[in-house]
Amino acid sequence: MSASASLPHEDRAPLEAVRVDVARVSGMDNACYLLECTATGARLLVDAADDAPRLLELADGRLDVVVTTHGHADHHRALAEVVAATGAQVLVGAPDAGDLPVPADRELHHRDVVEVGDLRLDVVALRGHTPGSVALVHHDPSGRVLAFTGDSLFPGGVGATGGDPDRFTQLLHDVEDRLFMVLPDQTEVLPGHGEPTTLQAERVHLPEWRRRGW
Repeated sequence: MSASASLPHEDRAPLEAVRVDVARVSGMDNACYLLECTATGARLLVDAADDAPRLLELADGRLDVVVTTHGHADHHRALAEVVAATGAQVLVGAPDAGDLPVPADRELHHRDVVEVGDLRLDVVALRGHTPGSVALVHHDPSGRVLAFTGDSLFPGGVGATGGDPDRFTQLLHDVEDRLFMVLPDQTEVLPGHGEPTTLQAERVHLPEWRRRGW
């Protein structure tokens, strides 16, 4: 089962530099985000998670870049087929590059910038769910800020860390230090599963997450 939709927050100013569409695929409700530069038409897919025909339909068969937010298989099951059909470049956080089914064209690091057409997306490393997990942050001229967080930040908590307290501490630190402390409260968090949220909605729960340890 899959579906596609645009982003919520229709009460906010329309995005100017980018169009974003969402395909929800697989029984795990993976969210795959198609970003199109409004100035040039260049396209980037965040996570070719599953259902390659559906993702290729969403992109009209044309992609320039696929960014995989982390190396877990449920986020790249369709990657090989999508890349073979489109010739898109493959980008992934450097520590997770070996987990992909195809070679990476570029390995990403914290504070890198991904450029697609006129779009500039800031790379934020969020270590803990996997060593190479990354988020992509877009600062739109409309004033809206979008954070594509993969499995590192969801409504209600950070991503799973396998019960490892060190991994949890690392992930919570990165999320606090690199997202909550530097981005505006109205930043729209677009996770790899489930529904969007905002940093404002989640900020009040940070002490609870810290206490519970997951």
